[in-house]
Amino acid sequence: MTEKLLQYLWNYKVFKHFDFKDLEGNAIEILDFGKWNTDSGPDFLTAKIKINNIIFIGNIELHIKTSDWIFHNHSQDPNYQNIILHVVYQNDCEIDELKNKNIPTLELRNYIDENIFWKYEKLVSGNQFIPCENIFNPNKIPINFHEENVLKKLEEKSLEFEKNLEQFKNNFEAVLFHSLAYSFGLKVNAFMFRQIAESIDFNIINKIRQNETQLEALLFGISGWLENPEDEQMQIWKREFDFLKAKFNIPDLIIRPKFLRLRPPNFPTIRLSQLANLYHQHQSLFSKIIHAKNPEELFTILKNVKASGYWDNRFNFGKISKVDQPKILSKDFIELIILNTILPLKYTYHKYHNEEIADEILNFYKNLSAEKNSVIEDWKKLGLKFKTALESQSFIYHFKNSCEEKNCLNCSIGFKILKEK
Repeated sequence: MTEKLLQYLWNYKVFKHFDFKDLEGNAIEILDFGKWNTDSGPDFLTAKIKINNIIFIGNIELHIKTSDWIFHNHSQDPNYQNIILHVVYQNDCEIDELKNKNIPTLELRNYIDENIFWKYEKLVSGNQFIPCENIFNPNKIPINFHEENVLKKLEEKSLEFEKNLEQFKNNFEAVLFHSLAYSFGLKVNAFMFRQIAESIDFNIINKIRQNETQLEALLFGISGWLENPEDEQMQIWKREFDFLKAKFNIPDLIIRPKFLRLRPPNFPTIRLSQLANLYHQHQSLFSKIIHAKNPEELFTILKNVKASGYWDNRFNFGKISKVDQPKILSKDFIELIILNTILPLKYTYHKYHNEEIADEILNFYKNLSAEKNSVIEDWKKLGLKFKTALESQSFIYHFKNSCEEKNCLNCSIGFKILKEK
């Protein structure tokens, strides 16, 4: 037993029965279990109990043992002067202070099913994929589980966007560019791609976006790849980059993306060229994205994006490849961009003046395919099936925020596992 588990059981009322009696044998009726307080002070606030036909309103403190009241120095703390009930798992001594103030003590040991301890140990111990792997039941997923998880993720991402908007003077187009760069960089280069994007005043991108060669030159130059041109096209990019540096007073800055452990289609050369092509093709990209009504409209925007012709038979500078074909965005990559950048930004843009935006965004997730990655594959081994991005995004979020952290007491699945007989 831990104090956190005891608080959890009290908050969710997970007891064999509710015929509570204090140490003196007086019946205690809990009219209101109180509000769980996760800050300093008593564990449950503004509770309401009834003893001997008298109703008391105040706070409740929980401990593993009665003596913890002394060890935690509550006697001298003014925050604990309005205690109406002391709840303990095991009574190991008498507290004169509480007895003199007629504050009852409730011992919970006989009200808790011992199977809960076994289940809890199963939840928080072991090194398996998820803590409850051995007792996980795919049929115990709560109602609205996916919607709640995805909305939590959207809200967290929205808060990040709002900080970025504050930094970049509420320029949604600039923040979109930075976030798209992050997505195009994937895990290996996400941070560096964002740095490259943020190092360029977005007004410059707007001024040169009609010239795809200049856009590529700017991104390649900041990446440090044009210092020693190996062929004619690289020389053209270098001349354009030198011209742009002088024209827009761009400071000397080199941010070198990584190639290590990347498949050639994901090389930073290809992804930066595709990013340049996206902004070259769509002069009003932000407006098109924000007003898209369904995934098909978003796919229409992204499906024709490809690296420039130089990269048809190359993955890196100066090296001819046996593969000779346009480097377009794959369906999986497009969906990744939609899920990680476009939908969270649409939610952020609309949430303060469109009451129905949450439902609209959730419909986008329901109409996109489930992702394919190692986390989803591990969930599948536990019997789960994924049809839509709503389901896959939900379980990816849940894994990162509950399972990896072993935050089982704040997990709706964990709650059902603990509570069921």
